[in-house]
Parts: sequence; structure tokens; C-alpha cells
Amino acid sequence: MTFEDGVAAVAKLGVTERQARFLVTVMRHSGLCVPRQFATFAGTAYGHKVSRFFERLVKRGYATECGCVHNRAALYHVRHQALYRAIGHPESRYRRLVSAGHAVNRLMRLDAVITSGDLHWLGSDDERVAFFRLVAPSHPSERLPHTVVNVPSSSRVKLFPEGLPIGVAPTGRVVFVLVMPMSHGDFCACLQRHAALLGALPGWTLRLVFDRNAASRAADFETEAREELTRQLSAGSFAEFTWYCRERQSATNTRVRAEADERFWRAHRAFATPRYELLYRRWLTDGDSVFDLVSSTAIADALDRGMGRIESQILPFSYRHLAPLVALHSSSEGVEEGERTPARPQPRSASSLQLAESLTNN
Repeated sequence: MTFEDGVAAVAKLGVTERQARFLVTVMRHSGLCVPRQFATFAGTAYGHKVSRFFERLVKRGYATECGCVHNRAALYHVRHQALYRAIGHPESRYRRLVSAGHAVNRLMRLDAVITSGDLHWLGSDDERVAFFRLVAPSHPSERLPHTVVNVPSSSRVKLFPEGLPIGVAPTGRVVFVLVMPMSHGDFCACLQRHAALLGALPGWTLRLVFDRNAASRAADFETEAREELTRQLSAGSFAEFTWYCRERQSATNTRVRAEADERFWRAHRAFATPRYELLYRRWLTDGDSVFDLVSSTAIADALDRGMGRIESQILPFSYRHLAPLVALHSSSEGVEEGERTPARPQPRSASSLQLAESLTNN
């Protein structure tokens, strides 16, 4: 189901086309929203019409409301199954209740989407897989970003586990949005999972999104991202790391092996870092392809040529006004005045497959 199909289906449930476009965008990217986001999306002033829209959503059971301590904002969870069924995602994870920290992350994700109206957003895993098959046909689907989830008696592959918003510019550049800050481990793991795909794309941007209170950390995270994606091992160190992975896998007890084998002990100490631990864990499930991160120059070359970019977006918002929902202290600091922001363009609605086909034909 395309974005436009979803809009048409949701509009039949008793909302205007503009409201339906907003609801589909919310359901595809966050499940949560605040009224100012609708005002921004619709290019309208925050006022009675916006308030009435959310009142109707609550009255019809399409959304639930969570008030905030200052009574100057409210958080809405769009979670009615009929809405998600209308867009073809009745079991969407965005219908589930989330923790306070995840709520802020989702609101920032939605802000990043609706303030980038020049991008077409890939709204589902199926749409992403189909798009990348067209624009990077040499990149096998099994190397798309994923994790292996172990369940009793079997394993299953979960594609795009972070659920990053992925947008496509009219030029064909693919934009990956990471809401920050993340923990160091989560950040490195996310970058590693996406590295192979980045290396296969003709043009890409890694966009790190911060709220205004975390803006001072943007440069550090940009540097860390560049280092994680481009830092390589020398030929000798690479050979030693691949040897170590295989020997570690076969060792019944790494501590005993290290005590008995000096080479193994030296390698174990050299690669006892979060980066190489993550690589080893991924190698166990994905095989030798994970070694490309520390041996291939594709990403470094793309960054040098400008085909790849790492950049930051500072959202002009604070989310502290959601206290006590997010367990922050009660303070007027960070409250957005009237929840008003300038209007920006709406997200593009062209089909991602049409866009991909036009790019591959040019």
C-alpha cells in the first residue's frame, strides 16, 4: 500500500485529506504526536482548528491524550486499530504503549520527518526492501540492516531493527535519520548494521538529529560516526582479527585458551573493545561479510568525494515541557511558547518505487 493509498483509506474514516496525510505520517513514523506538529505539517496557525482536530480524534477513540504538567501541551497516541488497518499495518509496533524516553525519541523522529518536506519517506520494511533492490541491485537483501532474533528452537531475521526514518531526495540521495543522543553501544551497533548498505549506495546522508538542549554534543557524535565507519585495520591486524574470531568461536573456554596460547591472549587483549566485540557478535550470525567495515574503503571514498555525508540537524524545540511524563523536574525552562512553529512543506507523496525506477533509468 502506497502513502496515497493510505491517505485515501484514512480519509474515508471521517477526516479531511490534509488531516489524513498527517495521521498517515504519524502512524508510519512514530504513533505519537503533539498539536504543534500538525500545525507545522498543515501550514496553519496553532489555534482553534488544531485543537478541534485533536478533540475529535479523542472523542472518536482514534487517539488517547496524556496531559503534561504545565497544561500548555498534550501528547497524543494515535493507536486505534481501524486507522492502522486502513494503511495496511494493523499490527504496527507504534500502536503499543511506550516508555517516557521512547516517547521523546518518537516525537523527535516525527519532527525530523515533517521538517524535511523535500524528502519522500519510505514507510514500511517492504517498501524499503523494494527500493534498495532497485537502487542498489548488487547489494543482496540479506545484507540489509538487520539483527538475528533467537527464539526457542529457531532464529528469525529482523530487518531495519532501529526503524530509522529513511528519506529519498529528488536527486536520489538517501537520508538516514538517527535521533540522538544514543548510548555509545547502540550508536556503534546501528552504524555497523548500516555500513554495508551505505557502501553500496551512490549517494547518502547520515543525519544525526538533536534537540536544542543537546546541540553542543553534535560535533562529537559526527566525529565518532566518521571514525566508526572509516577506521580500518592494517593488513596484518585484519588477518589477526579474522584469525582471532575463528579461534574464539572454536574455543570451549576463552580464558583457558588465553592462558595456554600467547597469540590468542595477545589478540584477545587487542580486540577487547566494544567495536570489535560488536563485530565478532555479528560475524557469528552474518559471516565474513561483516569484515568489510574494517577492510573496505567504500565509505571513506564516498565521504571524500561528497557522495556520502554525515551531518547534524538541530531541532528548534525542547521536550522538557512533557514533564512529568518524561520524569523531568517541573520548570518553565524549555516550554515551547504556545507550541507554535513556522509552517513548512508537507512530505512528498510520490511512490518510492516510481522514484527508484526513475533514478535507475537516468
